[in-house]
Amino acid sequence: MKTIGLIGGMSWESTQTYYRLINQKVREQLGGLHSAKLILYSVDFADIEPLQHAGDWAGTADILTEAAQALESAGADFIVLCTNTMHKVAPEIELAVNVPLLHIADATAKALQNDDIKAVGLLGTKFTMEQTFYRERIEDYGICVVVPDAKQRDRVHSVIFNELCLGETNKKSKADYLEIIDSLAHSGAEGVILGCTEIGLLINSSDTKVRLYDTTEIHAEQAVKFALGLSS
Repeated sequence: MKTIGLIGGMSWESTQTYYRLINQKVREQLGGLHSAKLILYSVDFADIEPLQHAGDWAGTADILTEAAQALESAGADFIVLCTNTMHKVAPEIELAVNVPLLHIADATAKALQNDDIKAVGLLGTKFTMEQTFYRERIEDYGICVVVPDAKQRDRVHSVIFNELCLGETNKKSKADYLEIIDSLAHSGAEGVILGCTEIGLLINSSDTKVRLYDTTEIHAEQAVKFALGLSS
């Protein structure tokens, strides 16, 4: 079993979901008392969030490349960045280490391809929904990406930072998200990417008839398969 290097803390609310899912999936594959071999480097999100909103992506890259290098030095065989938004600096992380980085958008796009999805909605932070680093990565797989309108994007972003990253969920936010998901489906989306690792704390597939793609679960599944030699 390869050792997984997790960069977490963005937020820790979703990082604990990664930890649980990865260990559960290893046990499902190997049985008994098996669990994952992993190393976790959890950053202080209060250092990163203001840099995001200031557009200082170089500053965020410095923090995360240092984390990746520490994981590699500690024996990690590959890196899993437990966040969608910070894949904005995935190229810088890849250049800083000699071990692979499993990209969350690649894992998600492959799941979409397996289900023959041609058009997909995307929910996430405004950075993820509005900038090209994530959408174009999905589109490179021949999949059309649809995002909510500006007002809806503001609402999705606000809920992530002001509620979900603080471990808070409420019924009004859930209803708003489900309404936005329905609007994406009416715009032609055959499914919707939960493109922020916290969104799964608020909604899941039992809440809507629209097919949802939870990136936290997809990424965790890919990490386990890679660790066990079940995928390249």
